[in-house]
Amino acid sequence: MEREEEKHYQALKDMFRTEGWKVLMDELRNNAIQINSVEVTKDNKDLHFRKGQLNILAFMLNMESTVEHYVEDSNDSV
Repeated sequence: MEREEEKHYQALKDMFRTEGWKVLMDELRNNAIQINSVEVTKDNKDLHFRKGQLNILAFMLNMESTVEHYVEDSNDSV
């Protein structure tokens, strides 16, 4: 892994350790539960909108794990 890339991933890892990140993840998990309910979905357009929201939430909620795996894989291949 190149130096700039190392700095980038270290900054992300530092962010994951903050209290603010933990609060954000809790908020996103709570929002995902509400957004994932199709009971209040009005129509097909709303359903696709919710699907997009869930896609973004999944990206954010899995970001820490994704970064950890990428860094581990990068270190293993060196």
